[in-house]
Amino acid sequence: MTTSRSSNAVIFTIGAIISAGLLSYGLSNSVQNFRSFDRVVEVKGLAEREVKADTAIWPLKVVRAGNTQNTIYEELDKDIQAIRAFLLVNGFDETELSVSAPNVLDKLAERWATEDVGLRYTGEQTLTVYTEKVDRVRELRQQLSELGKQGVSLSGNNYESAVEYHFNGLNAIKPSMIEESARNAREVALRFAEHSESQLGKIRSANQGQFSIYDRDSNTPHLKIVRVVSTVSYQLVD
Repeated sequence: MTTSRSSNAVIFTIGAIISAGLLSYGLSNSVQNFRSFDRVVEVKGLAEREVKADTAIWPLKVVRAGNTQNTIYEELDKDIQAIRAFLLVNGFDETELSVSAPNVLDKLAERWATEDVGLRYTGEQTLTVYTEKVDRVRELRQQLSELGKQGVSLSGNNYESAVEYHFNGLNAIKPSMIEESARNAREVALRFAEHSESQLGKIRSANQGQFSIYDRDSNTPHLKIVRVVSTVSYQLVD
């Protein structure tokens, strides 16, 4: 009876040791697999393109001052018609031109006004060119002195008369730029894997950043830089 109990105890002990060994191996293997799965590298891929603006918005503002409202309105209208004729003869269409309503200010109507206000009325009006003829705008801006010779009183405010250049062709280049940024990200990840003596696994996550468009520099606002950055996480495997 005693011998039977001893045998059972030995068997139980051996079984416990084997079970513990198997459990330890399983846990160790699971940890190794977990760590292997958790080895991730996150990289960024940049794509940039220099493009030319395809749309220009060109405001031409005229200003006048005088002592009668009628004079102001007449002079503003004369200036606007001169600008319109100048643009039409130089390759623009009526559909590309728009004119704002004249804005005339009576200085004596202001609360701070005194009797000595000089010329009582000031007026302004703007003709705006909205066009895809970007090069023509750039060329014609150099010839505005022709309007000055005709007596047109263009505003000298550089901010209000500055041309806005825009690029509207983003959708056409988006796919190739996304592909390029993803390819650049993969190249970075491959180099990282090589240096860490690993291999590149599957993509864990990917994020396409926002596209940005900005002037190449302050002297050439008609040239734009389009930029996108893609962020990709890859699993590393041995």
